[in-house]
Amino acid sequence: MALRRPELLRLLLLPLLGEYRPAAPAPPRTAPHRPRSARRCPRKSLLVSLSLWRVVGEFGIQQSVTAVDACSGCRLLAVELTSSNTKPVVQEFQSVELSCIIKSTVTPDPRIEWKKIRNGETSYVFFGNKMQGDFATRAEILSRTSLVIKNTTRMDTATYRCEVAAPSDTKTIDEINIQLTVQVKPMTPRCSVPKAVPVGKSASLHCHENEGFPKSTYSWYRNSEPLSADSKSKPHNSSYTLNPATGTLVFHAVHKGDTGRYSCIATNEAGFAKCEEQEMEVYDLNIGGIIGGVLVVLAVLVLITFGICCAYRRGYFANGKESGESYKTPAKPDGVNYIRTDDEGDFRHKSSFVI
Repeated sequence: MALRRPELLRLLLLPLLGEYRPAAPAPPRTAPHRPRSARRCPRKSLLVSLSLWRVVGEFGIQQSVTAVDACSGCRLLAVELTSSNTKPVVQEFQSVELSCIIKSTVTPDPRIEWKKIRNGETSYVFFGNKMQGDFATRAEILSRTSLVIKNTTRMDTATYRCEVAAPSDTKTIDEINIQLTVQVKPMTPRCSVPKAVPVGKSASLHCHENEGFPKSTYSWYRNSEPLSADSKSKPHNSSYTLNPATGTLVFHAVHKGDTGRYSCIATNEAGFAKCEEQEMEVYDLNIGGIIGGVLVVLAVLVLITFGICCAYRRGYFANGKESGESYKTPAKPDGVNYIRTDDEGDFRHKSSFVI
């Protein structure tokens, strides 16, 4: 049995609308009475209405218009924020815009606040319709809600929170976080290069700087030619290890070909910096000369020892002073008496005559 056009339309739209019922005649349009906290607009009803219009467009649009009119008085009463860039990146001393856009609200004058979160501490950036702290001279509000920071510094790297309070909305508060990264160009790195290294010995070259952000990576140059960190790209007789993260270049066993002028470059997303070239000389060890020098030193020591022994044997180092025990009192001649007196403290000579 053939179906009529209205019944065929009903079967096609049944999965979308459920039980189909003819729309009642539209009542006279009067100003509806709604409380201040009106209900949310059923977004699903609007989508079903548009789908219905597409399906029955060739049959008529009366039902579609009725469905749309049934939802025409609804409003979305919820403040909602969005941003064109939640992770902006800027180089130091440049300006940056932190985007905060009110996507929907019915409050005519919502309250705007900006906060800065760094190292777990929260501080105000914009509060009470004015900038706070050092932002008062280098920041401003753009398009009612976005924040523009001028002359950024490394201390501005932080999370910034945009908060909007809309008392007239059902959802009265919304917020969005913006992660700002301020890139800092590296400073001139400190380079340490040994001046002279013997062949076959190890040598360590160091390069470091701590001002750049993000952290710098390091590359070494010999005679203005880059040294590769990839072992497959090294020359056949090279024996060094290069760490780009720490800036350390280690030669495990230097050879004559490692002699040259060495320099280091520190690089990050903001730029690069280079230290001055420093000369490293690799020299050969003169084994014969070292052995000859040692023999000469030994011969000198032997001669000095032999001379000291000869001097002792010949009495050059004997003590020429007589000790008190070896001193003997001279013999007393006849007729001479030695009398000790207290005044003189010594012997006094006195002669006596015998008649």
